[in-house]
Amino acid sequence: MFSLNEYKYELPESAIAQVPADQRDQSRLLFLARDSGNISHHRFSDLCGLLSPDDVLVINDTKVIPGRLLGKKATGGKVEVLLLRRIDADETGIPPGSILYQCLVRASKGPKPGAHLFFDQGLKGEIVTVGEGVSTIRFVFDGDFDSLLDQIGNVPLPPYIRRQEGHNKGDDRTAYQTVYASQKGAIAAPTAGLHFTEALLDAIRAKPVKIVAITLHVGYGTFLPVRSLDIRDHKIHTEAYHISKESAETINAAKADGRRIVVVGTTCVRTLEYASDSRGRVVSGSGECDLFIYPGYRFNIVDALITNFHLPQSTLLMLVAAFAGRERVLHAYGEAIDRTYRFYSYGDAMLIA
Repeated sequence: MFSLNEYKYELPESAIAQVPADQRDQSRLLFLARDSGNISHHRFSDLCGLLSPDDVLVINDTKVIPGRLLGKKATGGKVEVLLLRRIDADETGIPPGSILYQCLVRASKGPKPGAHLFFDQGLKGEIVTVGEGVSTIRFVFDGDFDSLLDQIGNVPLPPYIRRQEGHNKGDDRTAYQTVYASQKGAIAAPTAGLHFTEALLDAIRAKPVKIVAITLHVGYGTFLPVRSLDIRDHKIHTEAYHISKESAETINAAKADGRRIVVVGTTCVRTLEYASDSRGRVVSGSGECDLFIYPGYRFNIVDALITNFHLPQSTLLMLVAAFAGRERVLHAYGEAIDRTYRFYSYGDAMLIA
């Protein structure tokens, strides 16, 4: 269960969703029984009926920033920059009107430290450092940086969503964001949450299921390929998280009462499990999560999982395999492929409970 090759499966390219469902909650939902391995098929709008009134549903309220910037080098060559992580001003002492970001930079010839970059609306950048594929860039701008990003930034869609430049840009800004997104900082959406509508959330609350929010800003490291043949040798990158005192108390009270914690997405799984203590309680606060979950892991908090279908040999697939069993998960994936489910970020979902 530790061999990378054990997490392969064949997926037709036609199964990779290129656009979201016409209606968020009308995507399909495969229900995998964790104890028996039985499978049933539903619409995501059926989720309310699959939850119990005393469940606690945990969502990730991170918000994707339009952090893909298209610009030019001083030589006139094209450059593409993906904002990964902001470096706090109090760590660097940089003056107002400038900001530091860790970034991925793509160009025909990678710019070196000291190189200047130019973007729309007067935004300028200077390469400060380059190392291990990640560059630090100092951006100089007028006004508010977040407002500027909203004007000129692009949604950083995953590379397997292949479209012509600018196609449905405005639609993606809404579609590639959960309806409850509020805390800016992610470079990718927690995609299991894309299926929820306000109406479905209202119906879940009325059941009544308690909904609590936590935050994990999805980073680039989540999507880096596993290259170690023994998956235990893979090192996962850190991602910033926050769990409020109120959310932790709600989850801990439910666990104490024997009620289910149903989490939306692998981001919530990693955050809650990372923040749990030796007594199986969630500790509130902020920090950096670097928990890599793979088969053999013993879950402390999570009882049920809502998740999308993940890439072969990915850390996300390994987490799901740890939760439900590798063979059962791959069997469920096979049935989903046979029934023409849609895969990956804009695809359909699974409930494992």
